[in-house]
Amino acid sequence: MIAIIFLFVIFSINLSAQGLSFLDTQKGYERVGKAFDEKDTKIRRQLSDLGLNPGDLNIVILAYKEESTLEVFGKNTNEEKYKKIIAYPICAKSGEPGPKRREGDLQVPEGFYEIIDFNPLSSYHLSLGINYPNKSDKIKSDPKKPGGDIYIHGDCVTVGCLPMTDDIIKEIYVYAVYASNNTQQSIPVYIFPFRMTEENMKISSERNSQNTELLRFWENLKQGYDQFDSTKIPFPVRIDSKGNYLF
Repeated sequence: MIAIIFLFVIFSINLSAQGLSFLDTQKGYERVGKAFDEKDTKIRRQLSDLGLNPGDLNIVILAYKEESTLEVFGKNTNEEKYKKIIAYPICAKSGEPGPKRREGDLQVPEGFYEIIDFNPLSSYHLSLGINYPNKSDKIKSDPKKPGGDIYIHGDCVTVGCLPMTDDIIKEIYVYAVYASNNTQQSIPVYIFPFRMTEENMKISSERNSQNTELLRFWENLKQGYDQFDSTKIPFPVRIDSKGNYLF
């Protein structure tokens, strides 16, 4: 694994030194190049149907654990509101409803994250790493072993990640490469336990009535859910001293 990462870094440095864009650099990897060959026509058509341009694209990713659904929203850089581009099934689940709080708990995180890693040499075909543990997780989770290495990736196995199959991750990866190439500094990834409608919140409250800590956490997440659902505009993630999200 160390040798692969070392070669990945050296290759990236060499391409950057040649003055290549992030898009060109990524397409220099075999799997990413094949993903563009297979998926770019479909993606361009989907974007065009929504009045979006791959050369001017920003994206937001939303995931719903209970529904096993991941959605990609997009906008052109000069626009404010995002539109839903496509929804994909999440291929496999692990853990139970609720956030990730320690290494080895098999939980998929819940909260407001961003993509911090593009891995074209992933053991799971292609993968996009998110910044778990974020500031909230570091306060609320096990201080010594909160866990990490959470990815949106290919294949169909998971111990806390979001597996999408090799075919689907190709599309998500291409969308993310376009957005990053367009200098989108942060690609938000919002992971919710379920679609946090009033009806679903009532059902979940009844199911988990004895777990007041979990219900408080979900009420906090719902504020962010409602904000994006009503405005279709991402928001800055702020955290208070107790690890709660502020909106």
